[in-house]
Amino acid sequence: MNRPVPRELSFPQLVRARRSVRAFRPDPIPREVVEEILEAGRWAPSPHGRMPWRFVVLTQPEAKARLVEAMGNQWKRQLDLDGDPPEVVEGRLARSRLRVSEAPVDVILCLYLADLDVYPDAERQTAEATMAVQSLGAAAQNILLAAYDRGLDAGWLCAPLFCQEAVRQALELSPQLLPQALLTLGYAAQEPRRRERLPLDRLIVRYL
Repeated sequence: MNRPVPRELSFPQLVRARRSVRAFRPDPIPREVVEEILEAGRWAPSPHGRMPWRFVVLTQPEAKARLVEAMGNQWKRQLDLDGDPPEVVEGRLARSRLRVSEAPVDVILCLYLADLDVYPDAERQTAEATMAVQSLGAAAQNILLAAYDRGLDAGWLCAPLFCQEAVRQALELSPQLLPQALLTLGYAAQEPRRRERLPLDRLIVRYL
């Protein structure tokens, strides 16, 4: 099993070059490379340094198939509620199934709140959970950048957030794990279409 070739970019180049990939080649990724990439996620900032996230790594077709079926069934019910035509629903489901099942590695990012501070009032407790969600996003970005730096590509799907219980049941996860996102890792099968970024002066709303 060949190791990917690092891209050796400067950090500004790395940030700008990273892209979201939806189609992957079937080439497997060595486990040690996957863990090197996840190690970058481990160093993300988090509230009180508690690291309120856990990673579920899928490489076996059987596990991916269970996940795809569970998420697909839930998403179909949601799309039917939106009133989309059946052919549109089936097309979106088929594309989503391929993204998950054909990626060599799928990583489910789960929120884990058990170690966070506990407050007697709902307002601070909600803020504590929000901080955890923000830090999970930081861990995801670290993983995405690390994957690209090491010569791989990745995609980010939010589907698990909309069917948390279905994901937990399909993968036999603890109720303490709250699925939030799915990162697909592999070698791009084709160049993705990149979306334009807003200019910085549109994003900075005030200097005080």
